[in-house]
Amino acid sequence: MPHELQFAEWVPVPLPHVFAFFSNPENLPRLMPPETQTRMDHLQIIQPPPSPEDSPYIQGAAGVGSIIATSFRPLAFLSWRQEWIAAITEFEWNRYFADVQHRGPFKEWHHRHEFLPEMRNGVSGTVVRDVIEYQVGFGPLGALANALFVARQMRRRFTERQKTLPRLLA
Repeated sequence: MPHELQFAEWVPVPLPHVFAFFSNPENLPRLMPPETQTRMDHLQIIQPPPSPEDSPYIQGAAGVGSIIATSFRPLAFLSWRQEWIAAITEFEWNRYFADVQHRGPFKEWHHRHEFLPEMRNGVSGTVVRDVIEYQVGFGPLGALANALFVARQMRRRFTERQKTLPRLLA
């Protein structure tokens, strides 16, 4: 059964800087909660097309076809690590990019990262929006796991990210 979660947060940082941070997969471990001990295991970067603007923030972006292999500890009290391999499938400078899971904990995973410039109280900032479509698998057991654990854990991780993102982008 497919599920969808959406998250959005505003940060007081200009869009080109925010997009550059997120589109560089080397920053992914920094976005994850420390207890997951997420690490980059392998990275195959395909350069995106040139940026339409002369932006100083374009180093390290992963374009369509890039492969990102990470591992993490799904349960902090266990030393076991879960492998996650994803590929970038969509990319438009300073607007969005998307990744799909090739191997990992979900039956299916599509994550679209969207970025919108927005002024708040005279401050130029960016809305970071995540749209995640996923399937846990395992039929009714997976649906139960999603209701009891998976969706709640993802909400918690994105809530934690909302708290740390301004510091990471400073």
